[in-house]
Amino acid sequence: MAVLKHCHGRIRKQLATLEKLLAHLPGHGADEQARQAAGAVLKYFDKAAHLHHDDEEQDLIPMLHATAQGEDAATLAALAPSILQDHKDMDAMWQDLHEQLRAIADGSGAWLAANTVQRFVASYQSHMEREEGTMAPMALRLFSAQQMAQLGQAMRRRRGIGAEGGAACAGAPPADGVESAGAASAAAAPATAATVVGGSAIGEQVAGLRKDYGQAVLDENDVADDPIDQFTRWFEQALKAQVNEPNAMSVATVDGDGRPTSRIVLIKQFDARGFAWYTNYDSQKGRQLAHNPFAALLFFWTELERQVRIEGRVERTSAAESDKYFNSRPLKSRLSAIASAQSAPIASRAALEDNYEAVARQAGDEPARPDHWGGFRLVPERIEFWQGRRSRFHDRIVYTRRADGGWTRERLQP
Repeated sequence: MAVLKHCHGRIRKQLATLEKLLAHLPGHGADEQARQAAGAVLKYFDKAAHLHHDDEEQDLIPMLHATAQGEDAATLAALAPSILQDHKDMDAMWQDLHEQLRAIADGSGAWLAANTVQRFVASYQSHMEREEGTMAPMALRLFSAQQMAQLGQAMRRRRGIGAEGGAACAGAPPADGVESAGAASAAAAPATAATVVGGSAIGEQVAGLRKDYGQAVLDENDVADDPIDQFTRWFEQALKAQVNEPNAMSVATVDGDGRPTSRIVLIKQFDARGFAWYTNYDSQKGRQLAHNPFAALLFFWTELERQVRIEGRVERTSAAESDKYFNSRPLKSRLSAIASAQSAPIASRAALEDNYEAVARQAGDEPARPDHWGGFRLVPERIEFWQGRRSRFHDRIVYTRRADGGWTRERLQP
């Protein structure tokens, strides 16, 4: 119950910051104070608030259902559905606010929807009052000491807090009251270290590593009819969110024995024709694609809790396209592409650098694209959009190309 009280205090503080920000923006715009406030609210509701929902959905309400009888059971039956609906409604409102706050935090926007802010604040306040006035007192009255300990342990475990950590909400603030993005991970570190020091192999700890997702939802009624349009929408959002290398993707190919390999490359173009990248045609992936011209791409944008899976046939880009991209690269990158027999063994780094120096002396400032270097384009046949959701109940929307060139769209189970 102390954890619940602390979390509610943190939520109320962030709601007050949100209201102050709404009043601040018309006169000051996205100034430094506004950016800091928006960033603090984003950090808390992205990283911590959903844990409080999980406390109720996964522990508190199920335990009350198993314990309550008579009038308590009737009260719970009437109240629990509205609590769960509150979570969905607040999550939906948060998605609207999230993009607006992110734009304020990075200085690219200075607008908040007043109606959404007011509804979001009112919903959270009403929700917390119902919990404090009914749910928490019921738990205190009905739960045994053992049940209370079980509930407290589950809440601490969800936040990565050891038993000695006391009552703390994920993302507990430093002394200055501003939310720290690393607070949750910092709190988790001592418990993890203690476990490893205790003699258990690190490999055995992997099963317990997990992050619950909850930033956004993906609804088939909201996605574009064409998957390239939907990918463009998501890619633009990844750029706006300053995702680390949003253009990085895994490329998986298969060798002549049917053994798959994968590596990270950077996408250079995408349009209605497909997804293009550039490489050495004599590299491992180039040789494998010559044998089996099918591949799978994977984008994973962890900051947005999203991934995109793309499968299809691979073809070479035209010589003109390859020339255009090659000549757009920095000179040293062009020289490196000529000097390196990609994927082939070499005796030492020194030998590799000697190759580069020799090419640089011979090629000059306008080296020609070698015939063994150019672009690949994957022509998609299947594109899946994956949005992480709480409790591993993810959203998956897949597009499959029809024989007539159009697309079929459907939802997949997580």
